[in-house]
Amino acid sequence: MTAPDPVAPTPPNPVPPNPVPPGPVPPSLVEASLKGLCPRCGSPTLFSGWTAFSDRCRVCGLDIAGFNVGDGPAAFLILILGAIVVGLAIWLQLTLAPPFWVQALIWIPVTLGGTMWSLRITKAALLVSEYRNAAREGRITP
Repeated sequence: MTAPDPVAPTPPNPVPPNPVPPGPVPPSLVEASLKGLCPRCGSPTLFSGWTAFSDRCRVCGLDIAGFNVGDGPAAFLILILGAIVVGLAIWLQLTLAPPFWVQALIWIPVTLGGTMWSLRITKAALLVSEYRNAAREGRITP
């Protein structure tokens, strides 16, 4: 009987010794933003109201209240949505010259609706980005 050759390569083990069961796949940034999904588990628990965040995810327990999106989404909306609405209002005035009340009747609901719809999406996008990048407040150490 001969001993095994110590130099001979051993075949690779195709199965790891203790495989980790796959967890839930986190949703993409776009999917989580549009549907209000938790960035960790993907369940629709990010919001408790139309634009108010939940305190924590009811499924995985992620502390959503610990994230601070601040005024970032509102600032983006003021600049982006405001430029779009003003540009369209100027175009409408120059092409059709409607009276002021028609302009108000069109652009006030468009602005309010666009703001409420896109505020939810931008708040969710910023929170998911903070979660994915592990963003925290800056600290200066002496």
